[in-house]
Amino acid sequence: MGDRSRSAGRRALRGFCIAFPVLLVLWVFLVLYPNPLKLAVSLHRLVSPQVDPGAAEALASSLPPEPADIEKAVLEALPYHYDWEAYSMPWYYPTVSEALEIGQGDCKARAIVLASVLEAKGIPYRINSSPTHVWVDYAGKQENSAENPDVGLYQVDPDTGDRSWHFPRVDPVGSFRTFWRGFWPPMPVLRKVLLLLGPAVLVAVRVLWPRWQAARAGEAAATSADGLSDRR
Repeated sequence: MGDRSRSAGRRALRGFCIAFPVLLVLWVFLVLYPNPLKLAVSLHRLVSPQVDPGAAEALASSLPPEPADIEKAVLEALPYHYDWEAYSMPWYYPTVSEALEIGQGDCKARAIVLASVLEAKGIPYRINSSPTHVWVDYAGKQENSAENPDVGLYQVDPDTGDRSWHFPRVDPVGSFRTFWRGFWPPMPVLRKVLLLLGPAVLVAVRVLWPRWQAARAGEAAATSADGLSDRR
């Protein structure tokens, strides 16, 4: 019976070691996205932005005709907040209705609302994305370090449906700092605890389980040797 138990224990340990990377990734992913569908939907919206001029019609009717003035008004109407603060997720691409209802958001929320307002007013535009930013281009828009063709990764033309990819010229260190500012500081404390606790427990089990099993095997061997000695 003891041999069977030890054999089952070894199989369980091997299975855990094989599944360890998957368990680690799964834990981190589910802490960040308890509803994984939200990430899938966000990625789809990034590739195919859901511009909705109907949802932005009321806002559009109250704004001036110049696109630069419209952008300024949209940025004022949607104060900048990270996705953790607005949607309790590290990264989320909202609909126009969601962004307007919450009344705040990061560059994605502001861009989709601005694009919807411009479309409602019949003003041509393009939606651009860099590794860390989403923005809207229009005639006469002033470029800056975060919004220019060099840093662009992905562009969508709503009139033609054309999509184009570019290799962005960005500073990797600066991009990481931008990502980190939006990821770790605004993350809720409970999520931080869970994010760190799960991997720590899994690593502890991964390290201690083989040692515990080896100790049990040693004890069993010692007991068996003592039994043989007594019989002699």
